Amino acid sequence: MKTIFAALLVASAAPIALMAGSTVSIAQDANNIKAGEGRVATEVFGRKPNMLNPVLSPSGNKIAFKSVQGSDDYIVYIDMTKKPVVPVVVLAANEVVDAGDRTVVSWRWVGEDNLVLTMQSRDIFFGQRGDVSRLVNYDLETKKLVTLAWDGAAGNGGTIMHIDHENDKILVQRSALSDRGRPEVISIDVKTGKYKNVERTNSIINSFIADSKGVVRAAYASGDDGKSRVLYRSDEKGTLKTVLKDQDKDFTGEGLIVPEIFLPNDMAYATSRHENTTALYKINMANGEVVEKVFEKEGYDINGLIRNYDGDDIVGVSVFDGQSYSEYFEPKRQQVMEFLNEEFGEKNARLASINKDFTKILVQLSKPSQAGSYYLYDLESGSFNKLGDVRNVLGNAELNPMESVYYTASDGMKIQAIVTYPRHRPSRKNLPVVVMPHGGPFGIKDEVEFGYFPWTQAMAELGYVVIQPNYRGSGGYGAEFEKEGRKPNGYGERMQDDLNDALTAFSETGLIDKNRACIMGWSYGGYATARGAQRDADKWKCAIAGAGVYDFPMMKAYDINAFGSFGAGYQATSDDLVGISSARNTDGPWAPILIVSGLRDARIPIEQARTLVSRLKGSGKKEGVDFEYIENKKGTHNLPYEDQHVEWLEGAERWLNRFNPAYIESDIDKPVPVKLMSK
Repeated sequence: MKTIFAALLVASAAPIALMAGSTVSIAQDANNIKAGEGRVATEVFGRKPNMLNPVLSPSGNKIAFKSVQGSDDYIVYIDMTKKPVVPVVVLAANEVVDAGDRTVVSWRWVGEDNLVLTMQSRDIFFGQRGDVSRLVNYDLETKKLVTLAWDGAAGNGGTIMHIDHENDKILVQRSALSDRGRPEVISIDVKTGKYKNVERTNSIINSFIADSKGVVRAAYASGDDGKSRVLYRSDEKGTLKTVLKDQDKDFTGEGLIVPEIFLPNDMAYATSRHENTTALYKINMANGEVVEKVFEKEGYDINGLIRNYDGDDIVGVSVFDGQSYSEYFEPKRQQVMEFLNEEFGEKNARLASINKDFTKILVQLSKPSQAGSYYLYDLESGSFNKLGDVRNVLGNAELNPMESVYYTASDGMKIQAIVTYPRHRPSRKNLPVVVMPHGGPFGIKDEVEFGYFPWTQAMAELGYVVIQPNYRGSGGYGAEFEKEGRKPNGYGERMQDDLNDALTAFSETGLIDKNRACIMGWSYGGYATARGAQRDADKWKCAIAGAGVYDFPMMKAYDINAFGSFGAGYQATSDDLVGISSARNTDGPWAPILIVSGLRDARIPIEQARTLVSRLKGSGKKEGVDFEYIENKKGTHNLPYEDQHVEWLEGAERWLNRFNPAYIESDIDKPVPVKLMSK
């Protein structure tokens, strides 16, 4: 346990510290002991987090969050001024399964007594499943739910652009049913549900942008040909006029500079990739010119800017260098982070939510190998009290360590990989490996973190080294790195080589035995897995593919219908769609492959998996021998259900044990027994 003795005077120059007698731990609890004695069961990593996204009210006296009890989700809040502090249930928030079901995906305070929830429901549109969003307000005083502008809304029923805490109003962008789903802006009184139009639909505009006072100041427009523009006005009396034009032919976002925070005298802050890596700029919106570069992280994209509470200035940036963390410019936040870094280690603390007066902070504490916990830090009293664990079963158990490592691909390109080491195998010599390519693929990246889907922890806990290459085309490393994956020989070819090259590079260090390698992935990762099983069967002992694209000509036809001819080119970048399609090349040798899909997947049609299975059979491959197919009847693309998630991870464990066991006779160590389970 860590005990820190001090007192805090917010207005003084005294160093930030904790109240005398405050007790904080990120290293020891009962679950640590169980985890230390043995292995955590695979199913534990498929369970939902028990506490998700806690948010402080403006005063900091109330906290709203999602709580998971058993298999049920609830939106709850607690009032810290009332004793005893008891969670109050707002409503159930279980994931949607059938048409008409609703769940809650986010929540925000409006004043002290209103909790506005974004709800998502699944409905059938023109014979296909799709998700729609709607807003509802929970009034803490009346304990009633008020629907917010549901009438006249199409698919997107409300993106909150600005909150007026004093007058209980929100500015919302929604898709208008009256104009084919084009965006409009409305102002809603959350107490009554009454609303009025602020900006009507426009034939060219895709989204509006508001300033910190709730005035629409800019808009973004793009067409099916990739051409886009930014429109701007100095105040609400002006007319939106085009100030910037560009064409993003490569889908890398390197062209336009879109304002995010508006400043006096037509100035604005924006993040942009126009110089390759995403950096923070100050721009003159009157003419669209860059005034200065405010911040950049050499060699990496920044994740985004961090606003102050009122949204009228910038206080920091979210930075990535293999791991994401915040770098603050504002003195108070700098002082808090210096203290937290000193006490709990660099990058182990995150400011999750801050109240208006900067007197209370929700801090998330966790090492990358921990699920973590939330603490309420009162800067006036110095108290630092635990709110709850992210995952109750794991608590603060310190599991498998992670780090980012660069390796050199066979063509000389530097690739950053996230490596998770099995904690029960300290020798780190000649270990079996699971290579886990991320989804996307473009613009997405893996990083050093425990994460919402801790698959790397699940596989490392079994005894495997897990390597997540941020292959070319990944986000985080600039537009040019992303373009490398978008070249005609990228998808299914050079991007696959990056995965194979990871085996070579890490076997040369002695960490892994490249002859004991399997590949596992979901979405694009599922595609890359099946492509690896087909193209490079000699390199993989087995493959575990989920929700992948396996027939690109079929998928491109689907995407043209869904996104238009230009949008369909986002994924289909290869000049040989048949050649890179695993389902079109089933006759040759394949690594044994487990194929998993969800019947309700709205992004990748179920026909992709069924086609692959059919063609494998047609090529003489035997189900149960050469491949296995799991079709989850209520599964979607994003694995929202516990049973689907557990089925995926336990299926992977079973397939690995069959074709590439973590422990073999020649190993110097032995399997570790399970000591920690959900029940």
